[in-house]
Amino acid sequence: MNVLIYLVPMALGLGLLGLFGFLWALRSGQYSDVDGAAQRVLLDDDVDGQPS
Repeated sequence: MNVLIYLVPMALGLGLLGLFGFLWALRSGQYSDVDGAAQRVLLDDDVDGQPS
């Protein structure tokens, strides 16, 4: 049971770190173009006919 003294704060710290990382990504505009990636898959960028 003594291991919970270490595991609970570590779990809370990692959870808060993940939350802050997600909030940072939202504020920096990482999720601003959600349709762009879906449309880029459909575009044909192979000009010379050879796949990259």
